[in-house]
Parts: sequence; C-alpha cells; structure tokens
Amino acid sequence: MPLLEGLPLDLDVDAVLRAQGADPQVIRDRHPDLVDIASRAIEEGMPLLEPRVLYEQRRVVDVRHSRLKLEGGATLRGELVMEHLASASEIIAILCTVGERIEERAREAFKEDPVVGLAFDGVGSAAVEALSASACRYFELQAAVQGVGVSVPLSPGMDGWSVGEGQPQLFRLLPAEQIGVSLTEGYMMRPAKSLTLVLGIGPDVATKGTICDYCAVRATCRYRGSHPE
Repeated sequence: MPLLEGLPLDLDVDAVLRAQGADPQVIRDRHPDLVDIASRAIEEGMPLLEPRVLYEQRRVVDVRHSRLKLEGGATLRGELVMEHLASASEIIAILCTVGERIEERAREAFKEDPVVGLAFDGVGSAAVEALSASACRYFELQAAVQGVGVSVPLSPGMDGWSVGEGQPQLFRLLPAEQIGVSLTEGYMMRPAKSLTLVLGIGPDVATKGTICDYCAVRATCRYRGSHPE
C-alpha cells in the first residue's frame, strides 16, 4: 500500500491555539503567557511526532443506487460522497497519523499542569491537520499536472457523511495497521491524532464550496474559513 513520505509539516502557535479551541488574537491580547506555553509545546513536541500517510487510489467503475462502486469491489456511499464524488473517475482514500508519543506527552503533562497538557494536545491536533493539508496539496499538484480536477477533501463526520457510515468504508479500503492505526467499535481511531479523508479526481470533478461549508459545527465555529482548502 503506498505511503507518502517527506511531506512538509508546518506548525505555528496560532494553529496550536486554534486546535485548542481558542482565538489566537484574543489569546495574544489577553493571555500572552499561553502563547509562550504553546510555543514551548511546539518546540518540545515536534520531535515526538511520527507523521505517516497511507493512501489508496481506486478507479470508480460504477455509480448507482446512491453509491460509488470502486475497482476491486469496495464501495463508498453517503449523501456527501454522492454530491462531490459521483463525477470522479478515481478516488484517493487517505489516512494520516502523527503517532502516539505526542498523546502520551500530553497525558503526562496534564497530570502536573492541565494548561500545558492542553498545549501538547493542541500540537498533536494541529500537526495531523497540517499533515492532511500537505497530503491534499500533494495530490492537487499531481492532478494539476494531469489537467484534471480535485474535489474538496471529505472526512467522516461532515454533514451528510457520519463517522459511523464513513469510517468503516475507508478502513475497508486502507490497511491502517500498516501505519499503526486501528478503529474501535465506536469508530474512534487509535492513535487519536489520526485523520481519514477522501478526494475525488477526474476531468469532470469541480470543487463545490469549502471544507467549512460541510462541517457539522460550522454554525458556531469562530474559525470558519481558517482551514486550508
């Protein structure tokens, strides 16, 4: 199964603060000490990250009955999937993880200082988001060379594609154990700082909106539009 290696993993303090659910500008204005804590967490946490990206590219062989049938017999289904991938000639399923060590460090730190523990947790969350963004950019560049379009990245949990519906579909496509990731009976990934997504590619694929338009918390999110496209 193909692995992507050497992808850039750029983290900054603002990304870590956002991953903790905070507004970076408000924190800078009111709690500069938290900026320092996040900065130190990045410095200490970066060597703990173990970024790995696994992907599988499959040709779409049929579209019917609200499902995509893929080469090899696997299927993808769901309202969001059909909206964005029905015109795709191929799909790319992607699994990203930054490993367990950053989670372990966050748990250790939380016992002594919850604020520091949350900062390390933010580093892990921001890192896997950055890794997935790098993977998407990689495939977008490949598609641009071929002169084909790429859909917005779709992840289980977005409106129209629940975690319970989407995660099993993607885990049937991806041998997650190859990079040390598993799926619990409750559809949670272990390590927790892991992320799955799927892209559609093809000459007739067009991007419709942004990731934020399909996020389940878009109505209350203060950071709508801050995610990479």
